[in-house]
Amino acid sequence: MSAIDVLVPANAVCHLHAVVADRLRENGHDVALVGVDTPAISPALKNILCFERTVLRVRLNSLLETLPAPVLSPARPDAALRVDLTGGGQQFVSPVLAPSFNGCPSLSKAARLLMLGQLPDVDIVLDGAKPVAHAAPMVDSRISIVRGIEDVLARMVTLLVDTAHRYLNGEPGGRVSVGPPSEGDCPTSCQMIGAYVFSVVPRQVAGAAKRLAYNLHRWNVSYRFHRGKRVADTGLLAGEPWITLPDDGNRFYADPFPFEWQGRRFIFVEDFLHGGDKAVISVAEVFGDGSATVPRCVLEEPYHLSYPQVFSHDGEIWMLPEGGAGGNLVLYRAEAFPDRWERHEVLISEWELYDATVLEHSDRLWLFATQRDGYGSASDTLVVFHAKSLQGPWLPHPANPVRINRAAARPGGRFVRVGDRIVLPLQDGTGEYGGALGLADLVELDETKVRLTIPVPILSPDKSTYSKVHTLNSSEHLEVIDCISPVLRGGLRRARR
Repeated sequence: MSAIDVLVPANAVCHLHAVVADRLRENGHDVALVGVDTPAISPALKNILCFERTVLRVRLNSLLETLPAPVLSPARPDAALRVDLTGGGQQFVSPVLAPSFNGCPSLSKAARLLMLGQLPDVDIVLDGAKPVAHAAPMVDSRISIVRGIEDVLARMVTLLVDTAHRYLNGEPGGRVSVGPPSEGDCPTSCQMIGAYVFSVVPRQVAGAAKRLAYNLHRWNVSYRFHRGKRVADTGLLAGEPWITLPDDGNRFYADPFPFEWQGRRFIFVEDFLHGGDKAVISVAEVFGDGSATVPRCVLEEPYHLSYPQVFSHDGEIWMLPEGGAGGNLVLYRAEAFPDRWERHEVLISEWELYDATVLEHSDRLWLFATQRDGYGSASDTLVVFHAKSLQGPWLPHPANPVRINRAAARPGGRFVRVGDRIVLPLQDGTGEYGGALGLADLVELDETKVRLTIPVPILSPDKSTYSKVHTLNSSEHLEVIDCISPVLRGGLRRARR
């Protein structure tokens, strides 16, 4: 058991600090919160966050909530490690790990980047000089600083706790930033306020107008007969024409997975009814002339379901849908394909996993997914599990989290074999959630190592139609994608006739 002092502002201890301490304790360390006489976050940032919570009624900001009666301890000279969360860039007795936001120890730097419409990165710095780990957090909301800061801090916690644990165990870091150092100047109060007034507020107004006029969170599923030339082979969406799977206007379809059975072709989709709070899994059959049946519901749970990965294994047909909101990864078996499915087994319990994707490789089964560890986005933290059989037990990979990267972590479809290569579609949330998809090669995978290349973006010849693809899958004859497809809201459509 190693002693860790977590250094925090004595008069501004918040939930963030307690979460870091608790997670380090869960890893078996002796952790103390040590108060330091240093300012908390800047008054300008504090006022901006307060404005959003009270005036704009943004209710999410749990990591920065002040703890009413924190228990603080004196510093321990014999501590094996100090974790500096004061944000002041002070000097403490080595060794010290501290977060840095684009080269600046202050959270204000991350906040100002968010205000300017940019995305902050996080480094963990050893003794004020050497970055030993790096993360590129996904930010789900680009117009709320409260929500954006929460996403950045959540992944800072994930990275910091993992780095501290590995450092004390003598393990090498594997998430080091590449390239020149980021600009490290911390913003002034005037710069913060100016960025909010002249950048955030106009985007908030424009966003509200867009949401009023358009249904922005809407997807279309398209399919085609690929005739042996798939997107994974070419990196292009060009080729055979795509056919849109029609919806009734009251719902959208997304996350398509094709599956062929007894000479018939099916597409399983997420089926989301507008105005609802969760999706179900539906299936459509595609005929030889390209027509398709209306998707019908085949699986529903009390929580949201999506990413209906259907596959065959050991003579059975299985479905492993995304149900992260339920807190477990559940495997279903087809009782009467394609319409009736039974809940077969919980493969991984008490992990909030998203878009878990199965691979059979080197006499083992592997699962690649993103994890949301209680806070932040579900689209940036790649984790891997492995097992000798589908029923498990499934073991977390020692390299977890494999990467924290908004552009290269969340799966966007099945693994596909291209010659001798194993390729995984990965979502790129740099522009927005679901904004792009890339293809990454799996170049190393065993019980100690995971290595994927940086994804190569899929290119579209028709930017207006297929510019924002977020799922890619194929079967023997079919290939499917989905893409963002905003539509005018019903009342405005009627007004324009």
